[in-house]
Amino acid sequence: MFCPFCGAEDTRVIDSRLTSDGAQVRRRRECQTCNERFTTFETAELVMPRLTKQDGRREPFNEEKLRAGMLRALEKRPVDTEAIEQAIHSIMKRMRATGEREIPSRLLGDLVMDELRDLDQVAYVRFASVYRSFEDVSAFQEEIDKLKGVPTPEEKRHQQSLLPDDEA
Repeated sequence: MFCPFCGAEDTRVIDSRLTSDGAQVRRRRECQTCNERFTTFETAELVMPRLTKQDGRREPFNEEKLRAGMLRALEKRPVDTEAIEQAIHSIMKRMRATGEREIPSRLLGDLVMDELRDLDQVAYVRFASVYRSFEDVSAFQEEIDKLKGVPTPEEKRHQQSLLPDDEA
């Protein structure tokens, strides 16, 4: 690792620890030349699967398009930015977990809907209306009827889990 201060190659690791979510290693380093200290973060480089569109086209996964679509559905909704980032991370993790090199774009849309249902039900219906191309009010009503009986995100936060975290 090059020193960001003097450009020297010779740096040593002083301390390593996992970040809170366990997906990164945080390393404190010290330059052997100028004695400056700095922090680096190490993550696994995982290749995201390509998306197969309905018309047969294939395109690389684009995290910014995913984020933009979710933010559009969540616009003016009381959802924490960190919760949105966690949802995006969860979607990407589930995509990689398929083990496939290509996945249908329909699967990505379903994953987004699952996360939005848990984040904010209004955003879920907004996204569903575009994703499923609702033609009339009855399509909205059907989707809303499906949500009845599903606990709201606020209700979920106040429920006590009956299962350990690793089984949930």
